[in-house]
Amino acid sequence: MKKVMLSVAIIATIGLVSCKNETKKETTKTEQTTANKLASTETTFGVRGNCGMCKSTIEKAANSIQGVSKAIWDVDKKKIDVSFDASKTNVEAIHNAISASGYDTDKVMGNESAYENLPACCKYDHQMKMGLN
Repeated sequence: MKKVMLSVAIIATIGLVSCKNETKKETTKTEQTTANKLASTETTFGVRGNCGMCKSTIEKAANSIQGVSKAIWDVDKKKIDVSFDASKTNVEAIHNAISASGYDTDKVMGNESAYENLPACCKYDHQMKMGLN
């Protein structure tokens, strides 16, 4: 009888300890998720381009910036949606990275030598409208 009661007491104690630790881990995950959401900034701006190859290059340029978590360029609307950590980068750095790859943004003209090295299908009209709704 003593062994049974001792066994029950040990199992109950282990259960309480493990529940206590699980609660602590859950709280930590929630705090980290909240911190990540607070640090995330979103922006949208126009970027000139023509095709799927442009999309790949533009998104790669934006994503190359430390702190950028998401960059999606819309081929039809000529705009990019970017999420980034404002404590690690800023919108100007993202514009400059895209520009360095040869593409015009609504604030920075594309690097001319990079533009000349783009494939023929990616040579966009410098007067095209961008950031269309």
